[in-house]
Amino acid sequence: MADDKKPRKPTLPPGMGGKSAAAGGKLPPGKRPAPTLPPGKSASATLPPGKRPPAKLPPGKRPPGKLPPGKRPPGARPPGVGGDGASGLTRADFSTDQDVRWCPGCGDYAILATVQRLMPEIDTPKENVVFISGIGCSSRFPYYMKTYGMHSIHGRAPTIATGLKASRPELDVWIVTGDGDGLSIGGNHLIHLMRRNVNVQLLLFNNQIYGLTKGQYSPTSEKGKVTKSTPFGSIDHPFNPSALVLGADATFVARTMDRDPKHLKRMLRETHDHRGTGFLEIYQNCNIFNDGAFFEYTEKATKSDRTIFVENGKPLVYAGGTMGLRLNGLKLEPIDLTGDKWSKDDCLVHDETSVELAGVIGRMFRVDTLPQPFGVFYRVSRPTYEDQLHSQIQDVLDRRGKGKLGELLNSGDTWEVSG
Repeated sequence: MADDKKPRKPTLPPGMGGKSAAAGGKLPPGKRPAPTLPPGKSASATLPPGKRPPAKLPPGKRPPGKLPPGKRPPGARPPGVGGDGASGLTRADFSTDQDVRWCPGCGDYAILATVQRLMPEIDTPKENVVFISGIGCSSRFPYYMKTYGMHSIHGRAPTIATGLKASRPELDVWIVTGDGDGLSIGGNHLIHLMRRNVNVQLLLFNNQIYGLTKGQYSPTSEKGKVTKSTPFGSIDHPFNPSALVLGADATFVARTMDRDPKHLKRMLRETHDHRGTGFLEIYQNCNIFNDGAFFEYTEKATKSDRTIFVENGKPLVYAGGTMGLRLNGLKLEPIDLTGDKWSKDDCLVHDETSVELAGVIGRMFRVDTLPQPFGVFYRVSRPTYEDQLHSQIQDVLDRRGKGKLGELLNSGDTWEVSG
């Protein structure tokens, strides 16, 4: 009876060796014996001749020289030319380790990826690049760009960018805003940025809705839009962003879309290369609160008939070359190019330096009988704000000298207060 009360050792699975099975030895708690190898097979036989098995490392410890997954050694580049741009940088060099916190399927992902792919192709040193945003879904952009940046306050990104360029004109400053952030509380700041012509790029993500605050109508929402804040339909007339900035004397105005990455990248590059304020409106789908707002312009079934891509010096044709636009008086009208009556020679030729023509094209906005235009509407050269500012400062210094703060404070109308 006494023997029956003794604890029995667990038997090992068949084929398991080790001291615990053969000689009755004990293994440390939680340690399982190593499996036996096939007959005639030794551990060293699995390694090349002269190769010793690797030493075991403590948990979480990497072998010397081994980097974390996805991490390149300092200065190392992929094989070949050495990156996406002449600098040797790649998209990964402009991507942070932050989780991208937009809704799955949001058009912002495509814009972010395209901007990150473009950055290595730009010659600006990475340490001179700055992204500034306001408030909204689009304004999370600086978190995801591995550059300097600032997530500022609602509608004030143009103001902060203006101050930065005034003090540090050598920096490459990008502004990211949305139709709510940029055209409601920030509308006044946006139009003054345009007229001043500060040398920055402004990307306006237009999804015609307030996404971050869960689906209220925005300054670009169409009339009759039913939302949480307009349950019986909006009675507001919407802004046409391109016409708005043209009215504010912008020097560069363009439009693109999130679902055409090639055109998007080209327009981003054109916007950046312009010296002055580059305004780029991007049609961006909000698949949660305003899904399909621009599908007639972005989807394959309707895109050809409902869009026209304008290019400087080229006739305005669309629908695969079967349709064109001619100027009849002061109005654009569509013409059929498949018959004998009209040809490409009858179509209006785009001139991006003409503010009058830009006004006509910019007003092609949600017209059922006309396609929606995309591309560079207007581009003109004008002195930038910061160039004039620093030229003025230098001119005063040349004429009056550097001056002293004490003399300045004691000049003009001063008085003494005695007891």
